[in-house]
Amino acid sequence: MAVFGLLAASMGVVGLVSSDTLLTAMGFEPISVADRAEGDHTLVFLIASSMAALNMGVYYILAALADWKAFFRWTVPFRLLTCAVFTLAVVSDRAPAGFLGVGLWEGLGALATLAALRYENRVVPATPDGAR
Repeated sequence: MAVFGLLAASMGVVGLVSSDTLLTAMGFEPISVADRAEGDHTLVFLIASSMAALNMGVYYILAALADWKAFFRWTVPFRLLTCAVFTLAVVSDRAPAGFLGVGLWEGLGALATLAALRYENRVVPATPDGAR
């Protein structure tokens, strides 16, 4: 969780500081502001998405520091949903192939989280009152 949070927060900062760097990292060719069509809100969307990534990264880091298992469990279905949405967007030609990496990242993250939760459930025995 902490590693994912750190990566998400870092990518959010990159997007806020240097949109072109983030676009390049995602496999897109940056376009200069002068070459953008009127009404092209790509950079505004990128700023909003980067801020969301920064926020989510911090949430994940704080949840990891607090060892907040409920939060970890909640992330699994929502990250699988994100995986499905991004993958379907690429498959249906509604998004460029670069978004497939986002879907895979989310899907693999969800599966890794699920595996870790199951492993900890087997390793850490519950106390009589149900606490761990």
